Amino acid sequence: MAEERVQRRLAAIVVADVVGYSRLMEEDEVGTLALLKERRATILQPLVRAHGGRIVKVMGDGVLLEFASAVNALSGTIELQRKMADANASLPDARRIVLRIGINLGDVVIDGSDLYGDGVNIAARLQGLADPGTVYVSAAIRDQVNRKLALNFDDLGRKSLKNIAEPVHVYRLRLEAAPNCREGQSALPLPAKPSIAVLPFTNFSGDPEQDVFTDGLTEDLITDLSRNPGLFVIARHSTFAYKGKSPDLRSVARELGVRYILEGSARRAGGRVRINVQLIDAAGGDHLWAERFDRNLEDIFAVQDEVGDKIVEALVGRFAQPPSRKRPKSLEAYDLCVRGRSLISAFNSSPEALREAEIVLSQAVAIDSEYAEAFRWLAFVHWQLWAQGIEPTGTNRTRALELARKAVALDENDAASHWFIGYLLAYEKRWPESDAAFDATFRLEPNNADALAIRSELVAFAGRASEAIELAQRALRMNPHPPGWYYWQLGFAHYAACQYEEAVRILRMEAIYRSPSRRILAASLAQLGRRDEAMREAALFMAMAPKFTIAHWAAAQPARDPQIVQRFIEGYRMVGLPE
Repeated sequence: MAEERVQRRLAAIVVADVVGYSRLMEEDEVGTLALLKERRATILQPLVRAHGGRIVKVMGDGVLLEFASAVNALSGTIELQRKMADANASLPDARRIVLRIGINLGDVVIDGSDLYGDGVNIAARLQGLADPGTVYVSAAIRDQVNRKLALNFDDLGRKSLKNIAEPVHVYRLRLEAAPNCREGQSALPLPAKPSIAVLPFTNFSGDPEQDVFTDGLTEDLITDLSRNPGLFVIARHSTFAYKGKSPDLRSVARELGVRYILEGSARRAGGRVRINVQLIDAAGGDHLWAERFDRNLEDIFAVQDEVGDKIVEALVGRFAQPPSRKRPKSLEAYDLCVRGRSLISAFNSSPEALREAEIVLSQAVAIDSEYAEAFRWLAFVHWQLWAQGIEPTGTNRTRALELARKAVALDENDAASHWFIGYLLAYEKRWPESDAAFDATFRLEPNNADALAIRSELVAFAGRASEAIELAQRALRMNPHPPGWYYWQLGFAHYAACQYEEAVRILRMEAIYRSPSRRILAASLAQLGRRDEAMREAALFMAMAPKFTIAHWAAAQPARDPQIVQRFIEGYRMVGLPE
């Protein structure tokens, strides 16, 4: 007989065990077993499914898990430790179920449903080294996630592990404590880079009409800082959740997972503008830098540049700056553009708001024919008129592409113009050009959360669902209080990965379901066999989108992998959406 061929694969392996298991069993065997069973059913199993993993086996006081990626393994493990800590909070110390965890990325040998090999052995040895409540990882894991997840590690050096030929470089994941968190709220781990949130500037002009101008200053400053690869910058939508409030800055920093907060005010009157800004270390409450600018209104863009430069210098020192975006030549055009973008709520605009935005943005480009950002937003308006079915004509689609091309030509350093034209080119099935445009975006603006979320959809349609989930999760880390369409993108990616339970959970996180969310939610419920709920969601979707047909949807999608489209078609047919 021919020798059976050994199967191998690369996997992220997690080994966890219960600290003090023998003592717990000795003191209360029945109670301990019941508690472990409850934790596995309510915490471990749902969490592993949610992160695309599988439980290989349960070993009394331990468990062996497999994940397809290091990012999913580490994200799931962090959530596991936090949920275990939350569940332990009401128990006396002597009865708490505390885990120590080791994670490794390596080759494994497949034997039926079981796994063997050094990839598993190293994870087990790391778990044996770990302190109670901690997570130890190999360098292979740390290197994989270092540029993808905002985490901190303690370098423990190279360790000799039992029955492992070569020493392994070991890192301890730094699980940030959150003693002041509100009940039920977990603190986000601090990124390795200096992290900052820019709160909405306060309008001190005494004129509510100047709110748009003040908000525009804040948004432009966030964009400028986001271009710096040495910083981790929270997206605009999350910081504007605090507009009009006077929150405790330490609470804000904890909720957004940053160390530094920038706050300020602006007063515009009589052709002059006065701006006050202060940079605060929220961890210690120290003011790192503060300054007041009193300038002619025409100098506003120079002030924006100066503020950004001083923040970067204070946090990461002086080094080569990314190429600057082109500023508008006309302050009137700038005011119109800021007003236009304020009318556009990303992917959720009313027809009236889009029409008004079209008018003011058309005025802006008429005044300044080289204003790239205004052209980009005008392109977005025409695309939305087509995509939202408000005016789904070929003219709007073509016009959107023309205006987006013009925006990139006018300012090749505007990252948002690149991702937007990349998105449009995907709908034209021009994949290499689309990929190149997104690559340019992330070179120019590493902190562009919207681009990550949009890219997630295109990657899912290319058949790379796990990567799509990772992109959407990274976007959510940069934008912890996101617009609802972020959840639609993440739910979409989970459906593409056949993770229907997680898709349902995420799609129901939106306060108000938009039509794409209800459509995918209905299909996810149908795949889970929850027919009544699925049919209800399908009926609600059709009430919102009465002209929908499966054939039109399938033909319009930017899909490189036809199997992904077919997976959605299958779900849509299960709930009776029209062909």
